[in-house]
Amino acid sequence: PTQEPAQTITITVVYDNNPFRPGLKTAWGFACVVQGLEHTILFDTGGDAAILLANMRAVGIAPTDIDVVVLSHIHSDHVGGLGGILAAGNPLAVCVPASFPASIKDRVRSAGAQLVEVHQSARIFEQVYSTGEMGGGIKEQGLLLRTPNGGVLITGCSHPGSVEMARRAKEILGEELLLVMGGFHLGSATQNRIDGIVAAMQDLGVRNVGPGHCSGKLARRLFQKAYGDHYVEVGVGRRIALAELE
Repeated sequence: PTQEPAQTITITVVYDNNPFRPGLKTAWGFACVVQGLEHTILFDTGGDAAILLANMRAVGIAPTDIDVVVLSHIHSDHVGGLGGILAAGNPLAVCVPASFPASIKDRVRSAGAQLVEVHQSARIFEQVYSTGEMGGGIKEQGLLLRTPNGGVLITGCSHPGSVEMARRAKEILGEELLLVMGGFHLGSATQNRIDGIVAAMQDLGVRNVGPGHCSGKLARRLFQKAYGDHYVEVGVGRRIALAELE
């Protein structure tokens, strides 16, 4: 039988302040590339285009490989590298929270890219969804993937709360979550608070976790302790093959 394309979905972290693969540059921010679906997605763009493009090149991904850019929220460490991708000039769709400033939307349009504004949860294309804008002060969207092994949530910073975003992801996809990864925004959180979040993720049935970017060392350690073999180390250059997760 021919293998379903969905079985070969990979997520490659191309921008993160945590190291993983030698030779790639760490910097504050986050970006990852999702390959193996109908379109190749860049989720967030880090803070600096030169670093983003150099890291992408090092892992064998060209800016012209990207079909869809999904931006989680307006902070510069997530949208700073966008210009480098727009400059590649290939046909792109750029998916942003509707609350983004007009200046960014105009920049996307003037680069010839298709602007997609997200307010409510939405299907971006086959098997790929947005949580929709979440949160009070800082509006943020998470990226959702539907895979044969379960749902995946990728977060930029989890300003609305990683547990809240995971809960929304589960509702939208209507299935168990295979993986929640990205920034969990717990750099200054107490052990008590982190323990509560770990327990809530386990209660939600999240099978694998990959805290990166702004999650903080303590949270990464506590998630690793709680999840054991189901902890996914997230750092720049990490490539995760979803079919290998249980």
